[in-house]
Amino acid sequence: MIGELKPYLTYKDSGVPWLGEVPKHWALVRIKNLFREVDRRNGNSGSTLLSLTRSRGILPQAEASKRIASVEDLSKYKLCKPGDLVMNRMQAWSGMFAVSTYEGCISPDYSLFLPVKPVEVKYFEHLFKTPLLVEQFAQRSKGIGTGFNRLYTPDFGVVPLALPPLEEQAQIATFLDYADRRIRRYIRSKQKLIKLLDEQKQVVINQAVTRGLNPNVPLKPSGIEWLGDIPEHWEVVKLGRLINLKTGFPFKSDGFSEDENDIRLLRGINITPGCLRWNDVVRWPRSEYSLFQEFDLRLDDLVLGMDRPIISSGLRVSLVTENDIPSLLLQRVARIRPLRELHTQFAYLILRGKIFSNYLAPIFTGISVPHISPEQIAGFRIALPTVQEQTSIVQEVERLTTGLNVAIEKANQEISLLHEFRIRLIADVVTGKLDVREAAAHLPAELNEPEPLEDDLPAELDLDADSDLEATAEDEAA
Repeated sequence: MIGELKPYLTYKDSGVPWLGEVPKHWALVRIKNLFREVDRRNGNSGSTLLSLTRSRGILPQAEASKRIASVEDLSKYKLCKPGDLVMNRMQAWSGMFAVSTYEGCISPDYSLFLPVKPVEVKYFEHLFKTPLLVEQFAQRSKGIGTGFNRLYTPDFGVVPLALPPLEEQAQIATFLDYADRRIRRYIRSKQKLIKLLDEQKQVVINQAVTRGLNPNVPLKPSGIEWLGDIPEHWEVVKLGRLINLKTGFPFKSDGFSEDENDIRLLRGINITPGCLRWNDVVRWPRSEYSLFQEFDLRLDDLVLGMDRPIISSGLRVSLVTENDIPSLLLQRVARIRPLRELHTQFAYLILRGKIFSNYLAPIFTGISVPHISPEQIAGFRIALPTVQEQTSIVQEVERLTTGLNVAIEKANQEISLLHEFRIRLIADVVTGKLDVREAAAHLPAELNEPEPLEDDLPAELDLDADSDLEATAEDEAA
């Protein structure tokens, strides 16, 4: 059905360079003539606390996240009702919009909009997530660095749109909901496969770093419940004895630079399980680089996000590569530099394995955003073989997991392609490149329930920014 979609028969010049040609019967209108912001405060209402998620829209925070914010005073929060269009002002540049189906209260830093004329609000939720509109929102957002930019209502309101008739808006929304559910199901199946493959990897890694390579080696109790028995000749050692541990400097956001020639600052948001991503960058003047040499990152340093270190795809720890330097360490990020007794790749296996996650889970501090301290990192106890044995373990784990890594990479590539197809399809439909009116009229009846995903982004783009709490934490970190 999707492959049979065709363009409209006639188009016209919109007069807006970035909009280009639009269907001839579509109207040109600015957002402010369609929606108005409402400042509806919660007052003394005992409302449910809501979160704006990427993959599932507006949800009660208890369903949106494993972490629950402890907020005693909700009176200053905004009262959100079904049908409200919600915008995260700090994340509008990444398409953080949703239509609420719940009544509750949301962050006072969010914006609530109601239509001023009859419109299909769900159509605009799709439209405002498209790259074409997101680019306009990014250009109109104010601040330093994308993570700290806000899109204010007057700047949001002046953006021009090409608007289909009301009935067509509903047809487009219906078709996209149908197509979106199907694409999400494919993605979900790939995510389940990746999870199974990763569990197999964890079994291999856990066995190697706690028991070694010889299945017949004599064992002894480690004295640590989550570590169990270890080889008799291994030693239980606190990680802090084997590493140089450094946490970042509290660079102030008002000193951030937008010059691409300046030095990148590594924030927690840049660290994902297994890699660093620099699509959201803040920088510090290169002229001051020499003043912060102790926070400089080197090749093969290990870096760990200390705020919310565990996300759905694993522990936020990574090796620093040549593509990641030069860069400086921002606060709430830990740099772990192994000393001579500890092989870097062996340390990396341990930190990415279940034993470290199991150690961290019960000792997190913080309510809304789980946090670990340098003392907790240094206090982690590992079973330490000789450096020569560590090297052999690293090589054998690499051999045993190569096939699993290939399969995981293939599944991730397929997920990325599905995401790209989904984004392109939605963009082409809501901007009038493809006509779905006939297709929408012949859709089979389905339950209108969104397909849940582990994440709404490919692994390499995993922001997992599913609530105002994440943005608040990053803002405070700076």
